[in-house]
Amino acid sequence: MAQAADAARTVIMTVDDDPGVSRAVARDLRRRYGASYRIVRAESGESALDALRELKLRGDLVAVILADYRMPRMNGIEFLEQALDVYPGARRVLLTAYADTNAAIDAINVVDLDHYLLKPWDPPEEKLYPVLDDLLQAWRAGDHRPVPSTKVVGHRWSARSSDVREFLARNQVPYRWYSSDEPEGRRLLAAAGADGMRLPVVITPDGTPLVEPEAVDLAARVGLATTPTAEFYDLVVIGGGPAGLGAAVYGASEGLRTVLVERSATGGQAGQSSRIENYLGFPDGVSGAQLTDRARRQAAKFGAEILTAREVTALEANGAARIVRFSDGSAIAAHSVILATGVSYRQLEAPGCEDLTGCGVFYGSALTEAPSCQDQDVYIVGGANSAGQAAMYLSRGAKSVTLLVRGESLAASMSHYLIQQIEESPNIQVRTRTVVEAAHGDGHLEQLTLRDVDSGQTERVDAQWVFVFIGAAPLTGWLDGTVLRDERGFILAGPDLTADGRPPEDWELDRPPYHLETNVPGVFVAGDARSESAKRVASAVGEGAMAVMLVHRYLEQS
Repeated sequence: MAQAADAARTVIMTVDDDPGVSRAVARDLRRRYGASYRIVRAESGESALDALRELKLRGDLVAVILADYRMPRMNGIEFLEQALDVYPGARRVLLTAYADTNAAIDAINVVDLDHYLLKPWDPPEEKLYPVLDDLLQAWRAGDHRPVPSTKVVGHRWSARSSDVREFLARNQVPYRWYSSDEPEGRRLLAAAGADGMRLPVVITPDGTPLVEPEAVDLAARVGLATTPTAEFYDLVVIGGGPAGLGAAVYGASEGLRTVLVERSATGGQAGQSSRIENYLGFPDGVSGAQLTDRARRQAAKFGAEILTAREVTALEANGAARIVRFSDGSAIAAHSVILATGVSYRQLEAPGCEDLTGCGVFYGSALTEAPSCQDQDVYIVGGANSAGQAAMYLSRGAKSVTLLVRGESLAASMSHYLIQQIEESPNIQVRTRTVVEAAHGDGHLEQLTLRDVDSGQTERVDAQWVFVFIGAAPLTGWLDGTVLRDERGFILAGPDLTADGRPPEDWELDRPPYHLETNVPGVFVAGDARSESAKRVASAVGEGAMAVMLVHRYLEQS
């Protein structure tokens, strides 16, 4: 079925300003090719160009264009010359009268004309179809595979372009990347009516161009759910990392009306990992993207709603209801809430890093950038598992990978299996007691200044790529005044709330808080956002499942 659909989207276009001739050409084309190709006709060069641009934006293919030579305002040669900019691979045919054959011959050099046909072409079985058969066969011999439905036109060193690519990739949205510096990228920009000054331009499946789209608009346009289907749920899970996905799977599978709300993309930091090798049940390892995709599909199978690109800004208790408010002012309510907001990588505070973020300085693995690192010198800042996994992944194609570690060694923060792999990799170098002092570059990263922590000596090195993994900060600032947290912002729960043997202030229930319950009854925490959590994928998933068990206990006693 998919092959048939692709074939049906391949176009043969005919352009003639005489309506009678236009209909006759289209009729003959449909009779022979209508079952395999879509026949599109236009009655002026201008309208035909508009149609070609629309087809381009939708990702349709154009195999052959037949244009009449004598058309007002824009003759056939002028039209084909502009059509060449939109569909350079399409075969081009000029329809001419006998008196125009010299012009047709000249057009072979001007627009790389493939053939010219003399009017009249009757009978088509002798004068039209043999020519078209040969041209279609030649066209099919080329590489004209349909591109994925979503297209992104951007610049290599555009931070916003990098953000959009990462957003689409992490949300499992197929897309194709076009550089604005390359011919096809320029053709798409022209078709979208964009001048390329504001990038990226995202062209959605229905052919709508979006210039520098915000995440919530982009999500809605590419088919991700952003709007809840109900106003009240049994369970709202905030955060789509391993803990949140685990909670959504167990909540929905056990009959709770469950909605998961994620501000960016499901998977969290684990979803950006190139390879997780110590997760139970995957002896050969599994990428964060694969694990995330399976968990997301599993949650959806059980009926959990998953909302993407929705930022939660407040949590309120209103009687037995827990109100979750979004940044756009809307809200949903539930009997219970699980906070699985995870953590974010801390930012490098060295001069120049902020300005070059997304333009050579990346936080997290940024796997969409990995192909660009081929045969390049790459730097990774950090000494924990996420940094080690990124180093192993990038070392497959990079010329060299240098790990910059503030500590004395990797042993204090990295799993033993990863340290062994790094030691056995010839193109990975580890520099301990070394930090980034500054980042330099005009529009993109060009150099780093490195400082030895012990001696204070600095060194300036050429660098176009640096990936940063320097610890994590909880995403909990929006809970001020509602949920108790420790001095670092991590959420307190269960025994940590009753360290002195007394329940927290304003606790109105006769029982103490459950193990993962916060100071707000019915609001639980799971995963990395919890104070003193293990910061491992397996433990996060386990806490998500455990939190659902405690939700059931809470609901039974409410």
